[in-house]
Amino acid sequence: MISILNTIAPVFLVILVGMLVRRLGYLPGSLTSPLNRLVYYVAIPALIFRALATASFGSHFRPGLLVGTLVPVILVFGAAMVVGRLASFPRREMGTFLQTSFHGNLGYIGFAVAFYLLGDEGLTRATILAGFVMLLQNLLAVIGLQAFAEKNKTRNRLGASIRSVLMNPVILSILAGVAFNFSGLPLPVIAGRTLGIVSGMALPLALLVIGASLSFDLVRTHLRLVLSAAALKLLLLPGAGLLLFEVMGQQANEFLPGLILLAAPTATVSYVMASELNGSPEQATAAVSMNTLLASLTYLFWLSVVSQP
Repeated sequence: MISILNTIAPVFLVILVGMLVRRLGYLPGSLTSPLNRLVYYVAIPALIFRALATASFGSHFRPGLLVGTLVPVILVFGAAMVVGRLASFPRREMGTFLQTSFHGNLGYIGFAVAFYLLGDEGLTRATILAGFVMLLQNLLAVIGLQAFAEKNKTRNRLGASIRSVLMNPVILSILAGVAFNFSGLPLPVIAGRTLGIVSGMALPLALLVIGASLSFDLVRTHLRLVLSAAALKLLLLPGAGLLLFEVMGQQANEFLPGLILLAAPTATVSYVMASELNGSPEQATAAVSMNTLLASLTYLFWLSVVSQP
């Protein structure tokens, strides 16, 4: 338990530092967006490419682990649909509720927890899985938002949203890293060290940017939707994954990267997608903020459960 606390606490304390420096004016709102683009388009892709370009896929890729990580996302998408219908959530908020219930922050928080808890090997396994999970959860997010949006307002934006999913820099860097790996070419020393320097800022800066971007002003307005999404995202989704891993006979040291990704809080990109597809950006902001805060506790819970003999 102590080792888990020593890993999880610093990750979320850095997020709190991001909140603090924003309030003190050291990281003004005008800088948050450019820094986020730097992380999203440069630092995280460099981290991913470097990890995959030199990885041994034979020892890191597990089909069973992939199945156990993808299936719960689909199940929770269906569960969120049922919950939303039974709770009679407003139509405009339903699509955003759906995506905030399963769309996880893999590239920033998921990768950070995987790296600081499991090291380079854990990060590599998480990265391989994340490519598949990102494609699935982005596809389901577009479907959910489109299904409950006014069609005449989203028709022109749908194609752009689908293109943004396919051109996601994280997904592209995964594909590039895998392609380079399979080419059999050695990664030049200069390129490797350059990527190492750039990728070294990825996770710390990502956590600071997340903290600086959080806002709790809208949580009370959307409290019922946010708490419902939190229960699905932070409890049901990793719980379903853990159950499936156990049923499939997966060992904890094998499925931990998948569980870490499933337990990640709601992705910050949920706000962008809600804005583009006529969802509720305010609700998405509230869900991201609340779930990020709660994930500091739920990560401790799930990782402690797995560590039990």
